[in-house]
Amino acid sequence: MQHLNIPPVNHVMVLGGQGWVGLINHLGDETTIVNAARVSFGKLKETMDDRDITLLEYLIANRHTSPLEHLVFTFSIHCPLFVRGQWHRHRTWSYNEISRRYTEIDLEFYTPPKLRCQAKENRQASVENPDFDDAALRRLISDHNAASLKLYEELLAKGVCREQARGVLSQNMMVTFWGTVNLGNLLHFLELRDSDHAQWEIREYAVAIKKLIKPYIPNVAKYFAKQGQVW
Repeated sequence: MQHLNIPPVNHVMVLGGQGWVGLINHLGDETTIVNAARVSFGKLKETMDDRDITLLEYLIANRHTSPLEHLVFTFSIHCPLFVRGQWHRHRTWSYNEISRRYTEIDLEFYTPPKLRCQAKENRQASVENPDFDDAALRRLISDHNAASLKLYEELLAKGVCREQARGVLSQNMMVTFWGTVNLGNLLHFLELRDSDHAQWEIREYAVAIKKLIKPYIPNVAKYFAKQGQVW
C-alpha cells in the first residue's frame, strides 16, 4: 500500500523539490471527446484521424466544452496551505485532503527558494530582484516554521486535541490532497494559473500538470501550442 504523502509514480516535482503534483488516473482520451461530440450519430471511433482533429480544434476554439467534460483526470497535490487555498477557489474540482486530525504523518513546511518584492502598482503581483537580504529573511521563515511546529507538539504533549493544536501551524505548512476535474474545467484552470498574472507558486503546479496530461491529449496540446502557448 502506497502512502498518500508520497508522490505517485507519475509525478512532477515543483517549488525547488519541496512540492509535487502526480497523476493518479484518468478516464477517457481524445477519442472520448470526439465520440461525445458525435453521439447523436450513434457511432463510435477508436482512433483519431484528421477530421477528428479538426473537430477537436473547433470545439476548443468555439468553447463547446461539454464534450471535453467526458475526459477526467485525478491528481495528487502536495503544496503549501496558501496554494491549496487558491486552488480550492476552483469549485468545479472535487477535493479530498489528508487530515491533520487523523494522521501522524510528519509535518513539512515550505520555505520559498527565493523571495520576491511587492509590485508597486499591482497589489496582486510580485516582482524579482529584491533589495533586501534574501538569505537572512528566508532563514527567519524557516525558524518561524520550526517554532510553530514546536508549539504544536508542545500542545499535543499537554493533551490538547489535534483539531485545536493545528491552529498554530503556519500557512507554509505542506498539505496533500486529491483533485479530480474534467478536461473542460482543467483547461480553464490552466488558462488562469499558467499566466503572468498568477502567483509563481501555483503557476509551478499548472506547468507541471501540462507535462503530466500532454501524453493523453497530444492534439489538444498541439492546438494550444499553435496559439502560442507553451505545452
